[in-house]
Amino acid sequence: FLVSDVAGVVGAVTERISWLTVFALLLVAFTSWFLWHTAFGLRLRSVGESPSAAESLGVNVYLFKVVAVTVSGGLAGLGGAYLAMVASSGYQNGQTLGLGYIGLAAMIFGNWRPSGLLVAALLFGYTQSINLRGGSDSLHSLLLAIAIILVGLAAWNLRSKALKQAALFAAGGGLFLLWWATTESVSS
Repeated sequence: FLVSDVAGVVGAVTERISWLTVFALLLVAFTSWFLWHTAFGLRLRSVGESPSAAESLGVNVYLFKVVAVTVSGGLAGLGGAYLAMVASSGYQNGQTLGLGYIGLAAMIFGNWRPSGLLVAALLFGYTQSINLRGGSDSLHSLLLAIAIILVGLAAWNLRSKALKQAALFAAGGGLFLLWWATTESVSS
């Protein structure tokens, strides 16, 4: 690769990215660091997991709950601002289309961790964009993406010596790869 090739790819990828998107990506990294490497973050997690245990250790549970609800409300407002400013030209009635439930599902799917939430949100966003763009070519390419993700998870589980999970992920990835290779398109 030449430097100009790399610059061209980076420029094409970042050309039309909103500052709110960049802020959200930075927020994922900051939140991961904050919740696992600061005393306040560890106390906040302990209040969420077991308020009675945190209170027995002298943590002001009420204060941490107020802080958590305030921050989550601010982040929800940031999501609403993104939806109104970036995703469309302004607010419209019924604009969210149940995305709050998708957010909750992404949090559960992401195992309550910021990095897992990012992966789940990218997955849900990708599937929603396929639906918006329409077309079986996009759905067909999703089969390959799922196969690659499953094979990657199989490799990750092999590294962790979880052989049963690795075998399941590898089998699933192989089936999706076979489906992708033997079909021309997927009907929507």
